[in-house]
Amino acid sequence: MTEILSLDEIEAAKFKAGPCPLESSAIPVNLQRLSAIPTSPAAPPILILRDGWQLADGGEEAQRLKGGWSDAVPAVVPGSVHTALEAAGRLPDQTVGLNQKIAKEESFKTWWHRTSFAHPGGEGPFHLIFEGVAVHCTVWLNGHRLGEHEGMFGGPSFDVTAFIQEENNLVVKVDPAPYKEGPKPMHDFFIDRNVGWTQTAVFNNVYGWHYSDCPAVGIWRDVRIESSGKVRMVEPFVAATDTEGGAGLAVDLVGDQPWKGSLKAVISPENFDGETYTFTRELNSGTETSMAALLAFTLPDPKLWWPLDMGDPNLYRMELVFEAENGGPADVKSFTFGLRTIEMAPLPGGPKPEFYNWTFVVNGKPVFVKGSGWCTMDPLMDFSRERYDRFLTLARDEHCQMLRAWGSGMPETDDFYDLCDRYGIMVMQEWPTAWNSHKFQPYDVLEETVRLNTLRLRNRPSLVMWGGGNESSDPTGPAIDMMGRLSVELDGTRPFHSGEPYGGSKHAYPAYWERKHPDRHLTDEAIFWGEFGLASIPNYESVLRYLPEEEQGIWPPAEDGTYAYHSQVFNKLDCLDRLRQMAAYFVDPDESMERFGVATQLAQVICVRHTLERSRSRWPESTGALLYKLNDNFPAGSWATVDWYGAAKIAHYFVQDAFAPLTGIVLFDSVKNLGEELNLPVYLINEGVLDPDESCQVRIRAVNQDLKEIKSEDFSGSGATEGPSKVGEFSLTCEQTRSAPLFVISDVLRNGVSVHRSFYFVNYEEPQGCIFELPHTTLELSCDGDRATIVNTGSLPAVGVQIERPGYADTFRVSDGYLWMNAGERVSLTVNETDGLTVSALNVDG
Repeated sequence: MTEILSLDEIEAAKFKAGPCPLESSAIPVNLQRLSAIPTSPAAPPILILRDGWQLADGGEEAQRLKGGWSDAVPAVVPGSVHTALEAAGRLPDQTVGLNQKIAKEESFKTWWHRTSFAHPGGEGPFHLIFEGVAVHCTVWLNGHRLGEHEGMFGGPSFDVTAFIQEENNLVVKVDPAPYKEGPKPMHDFFIDRNVGWTQTAVFNNVYGWHYSDCPAVGIWRDVRIESSGKVRMVEPFVAATDTEGGAGLAVDLVGDQPWKGSLKAVISPENFDGETYTFTRELNSGTETSMAALLAFTLPDPKLWWPLDMGDPNLYRMELVFEAENGGPADVKSFTFGLRTIEMAPLPGGPKPEFYNWTFVVNGKPVFVKGSGWCTMDPLMDFSRERYDRFLTLARDEHCQMLRAWGSGMPETDDFYDLCDRYGIMVMQEWPTAWNSHKFQPYDVLEETVRLNTLRLRNRPSLVMWGGGNESSDPTGPAIDMMGRLSVELDGTRPFHSGEPYGGSKHAYPAYWERKHPDRHLTDEAIFWGEFGLASIPNYESVLRYLPEEEQGIWPPAEDGTYAYHSQVFNKLDCLDRLRQMAAYFVDPDESMERFGVATQLAQVICVRHTLERSRSRWPESTGALLYKLNDNFPAGSWATVDWYGAAKIAHYFVQDAFAPLTGIVLFDSVKNLGEELNLPVYLINEGVLDPDESCQVRIRAVNQDLKEIKSEDFSGSGATEGPSKVGEFSLTCEQTRSAPLFVISDVLRNGVSVHRSFYFVNYEEPQGCIFELPHTTLELSCDGDRATIVNTGSLPAVGVQIERPGYADTFRVSDGYLWMNAGERVSLTVNETDGLTVSALNVDG
């Protein structure tokens, strides 16, 4: 019988990769326990060049190298040209009004940067390392032209030992953003014909599609002068080889002559309490100047790294020291790693040549993957750790186990990955290609991008998959083969997918792009969802931040004004009309700006939460769902559940419910059920929360337009099944569904107490606006420490209860929102601030 191979295996043979770093013969080393972390030798100095930078527009090379900088303004490094120009008052805030059109002009100029620095100290050799310049640059040190570089994601790097002086002058010319007129790649939503991004490696979502049209330029990552020991350790790599504590350490050691020396490692817990271990190994390069070493060790009582909702994201720190036998400075490296394995298993029907193996197996445990898309965070290249933390904390609140850093974005930063490591958020990292651009982008630039960033990121336990790029109709060819080959030769511990969607995954936007009724989202199914969703307007408070004051009182908005421009495609493809269609299911779109935004967010809830829940109910035939998306790259109406400023939309809380590790879900085929008999499947989802012998109840209630309960039924469930289990059907008669709107509430009861609740709203279309005309109740709010307590003091349920902190939507955080509260019920929530809080609901004025 012929063996059936999966697409993974077929592609792996095509890539013709050599061995992975952990496949060669390993030197076993024994660990010794330490009572305390020892003091390491001083590391060679590293000088990070962040201060004193200047920025100037145009000019000749001779002028800039000889000190002609009278027209300069302070530069921001790391940062962007646009950030510096805003800070200097030469540009208005490009997020406001139509100012992005002004800022865009600066992207296509030549920008000179310079700074000075003293001798970094130490003996050398010295290397000048740029972690990232957008997009093409030329570099001079003390008047010596070092070279030029193309590509945004790492490099250039120069040996500057011969040029370092006591006082040094560094000049960097950053060329204009690439511009090339050509056919719009694959899609119609590019607002001009600049396809320059297909000629390099850059995040392309600032090139005139989806919200942002201001190509990024500048020195966006750190610049440093780095020296090393007599023998350099190059990109040490640690990965688990099993789930019992086995691991391998691969490291290349390079000197300027043959060498002998000792490699010492100290391994200590990073974010948990545990023992510290060490080993020392003598190494000898023989007659060569370099060698590749692979050491194998086993950590006693290993603490594995687990994704969110599966366990703790345990991290270790390894400090490596290499001391050459003939003296000189030691080389020192310190980094975190996690012990975890990732495999891909076939679907229940077995492997198929047209499908990848789509079942993610983490540490030997199959898992339905709950996740979201991740967008490059800022067109001005503000990639601060604080900004990352805001969004990734909210991702964690959503029970988001995976983020897809898609190919219209970038290989993400170290801060992003460090936070994902610590929060247990897995990452599908795609290379910066989209819509078949890999067929046009320079091969050498892509290869350098893949090589540098694979080496940089491969220690990250949160990184679980490499991907070729976004929405290419033909993810094949030399560039894709190179990516697959290097994923093995430089790593080998993670799967690689040539594209997304591809090999059985799916992207779909029937309500938005196809202008279908949201019902299409309720029954749509996929093996694995790589993208789906619906666009919505940001919170009203956020809209007022980017809407000029003179436009804030205008409604409906002008087709050529700010409100329209800050839409999905700058209103070039009937963006406002598409949003009006979605809003009109709930309200008259012309009623008010604030209610229009809320209506689009409620429509987004319909098009997201039902698809997520149906996917979870289908496990293991459906193996994961990544909605599009968590965040934005610019303030605008979009598919995000958290807007660009960091304010959570209504969908954020419904995704949180849909992804909860213990929840009861109800499957609807339609939101239009007025006067129709309903038989609604009810599922208990248990991701290891219940003990195997523990019982529970799923209580389903139906409430009519008068907020009167019309039916309640309990269904028995247990922890015997991990994952979804169908516990029954909740039936309503034609008479019971003759309610506009109609609400269905799900509670999971443990020992008779509700431990999780979610609610559904249907029949909201006719009469238009009925969901906003519910009978009123009253709420009271009190705060104590980091707890906010809400009491429903009325005689009716409160629908869509939320706590807000007006003026601080971008920083306020509450543990839950958009709640259903029964009459007389008291709910206590965790908040990060208590000053100035308000409480409101659909049927309670704030």
